[in-house]
Amino acid sequence: MKKLIAMLLALVMVFALCACGATPSAEAPAAEGKVFNIYAWNEEFKGFFEKYYTVPEGVTVNWIITPSDNGAYQQKLDEALLNQANAADDEKVDLFLAEADYILKYVNTDATQDITKLGVTDFSNTYKYTVQAATDPAGVVKGVSFQCCPSALIYRRSIAQDVLGVSEPDEVQAKLDSWDKFNAVAADAKAKGYYMTASFAETYRVFSNNCSSPWVDENNNLQFDPQIEAWIAQTEEFVKNGYTLTAGVWDQEKNDQMFANGKTMCFFGPAWYFNFCMGNAQDPENGCSGDWAICEGPAAHFWGGTWLLAPAGTDNPTMVADIMNTFINDEEVCSALVANEAQFSNNMAVNAKFAEDPDYGSAFLGGQNDVAVFSAMTDNIVWENHTIYDQLLNEGLQNNLREYFQGTVDKETALANFYAYVNETYPTIVTP
Repeated sequence: MKKLIAMLLALVMVFALCACGATPSAEAPAAEGKVFNIYAWNEEFKGFFEKYYTVPEGVTVNWIITPSDNGAYQQKLDEALLNQANAADDEKVDLFLAEADYILKYVNTDATQDITKLGVTDFSNTYKYTVQAATDPAGVVKGVSFQCCPSALIYRRSIAQDVLGVSEPDEVQAKLDSWDKFNAVAADAKAKGYYMTASFAETYRVFSNNCSSPWVDENNNLQFDPQIEAWIAQTEEFVKNGYTLTAGVWDQEKNDQMFANGKTMCFFGPAWYFNFCMGNAQDPENGCSGDWAICEGPAAHFWGGTWLLAPAGTDNPTMVADIMNTFINDEEVCSALVANEAQFSNNMAVNAKFAEDPDYGSAFLGGQNDVAVFSAMTDNIVWENHTIYDQLLNEGLQNNLREYFQGTVDKETALANFYAYVNETYPTIVTP
C-alpha cells in the first residue's frame, strides 16, 4: 500500500495535479476557511508560530505532526495532497513544511502554488539559496524559509588549545580550512588522546553539500559524486586509525562526548544544532558551556532548514501569505527569533543588526557573536544538484555503510545492501 500511494502521488504530480483546480490568486474571496491545517514533522515551527503569529479571529489552527523517520512524514503528507481536491474545506492542507532534502519533490509540481500571486513578493532580505530551493524550473516561487542554516565547525576551545596551540576562531580556522589540514590534525588529536569527531557520519553533510553532480543522472542511473567517494575514503581512514567514534549522528554515544569529560574536538552544525541538539554540552553540572566556538571549517555548507510551502487548493490563501510575510519580513518577529530563540533568521537586515552589535554574543560560545560568523558564511552556500530523492538516499547510504564502518559486514556487502534499499525505495532508479 505504501508503494502504491507513493507511485500514485508521483504520477499525479508529474501530470500536474490537474484535479486541484485553479490556483488561488491575490483576488481570493474575503470569506476564507475557519480551520487552518499545517503539516509538519516536529514542533519547532509550531512553537515559533504560537509565540509570534497572531491567528485571525475565528480561525482554528490544526497541527498534523508526523515524525520524518523512514519517510513517514512524506507519506502522511502525500496522502493528504492526493486527497486535496476532494477534501472538505476544513480538512484541506493549508500550509506544509519541507526540508532541503526533499523540497523539490513538492516545489517542482502543481501540488504547490505561486506565492507571489498570494501576496508574498518581497524577497529582498532573504538569502538567495533559500529562495532558489523553493523555486520551480519555470522560476515560480512556491514557499519561503523562516531560517537560514549555514553550518559551522563547532569545536571545544580547551581541546583545540591542547591540540593546535590556539583556541580563537580565526586561528583555529587557519589550521582547519581544508580537508588535508583537517585530516592531519585528526592524527595530532589522536596522539593527544582525543577524537576528531564522534560520529562516522559527522562530516557527511560538508561533503554532500558540495557535490558537483546529483544522486541520479538524466538517464535515472544512481551515481556517486566524487565528494561522496571522498567522504567514504575519509571515514575509512578515521575509523581505521581511531580518529572518530562510529556512533550515529543522533546516538547517545556521540551526545555523551559533549559533556565536559568528553574527548571529541569537532562537531558540525548550524545554529539550531548547537542551540537545540547539544543539551549535554549545556548541562549545568556536567556540561561545558562557554568552552565552545565556531568557524567555517574545511568547506562551506548548510544543514537543514524549514520551508513553508503553499499547497494548491488551500481555502485560506490570505492567511498563508500573511504567515510567510511575517516570518521573513516582519523585523520584530525575525529579531525575536534571533534574540529569544537563538535562530539565524532569514532576514539579512535583522541579522546584520545583530552581527554588528558589540554587546551581542552567545554564552554557549564563550561570548562569540555567532550571527556575525554565520552572516559571513552565507555567500558561500551552494544550492545545486539536488533531487527529489535526496533525503532517503543520503540516509540509506549512511545507514548501510555504518555496518561496514562498525565491522559487521564488508564494504561490498554494505554497498549491495544500499543498492537493494534503493531498488526497494525507488524502483525506477537504476543501480549498479
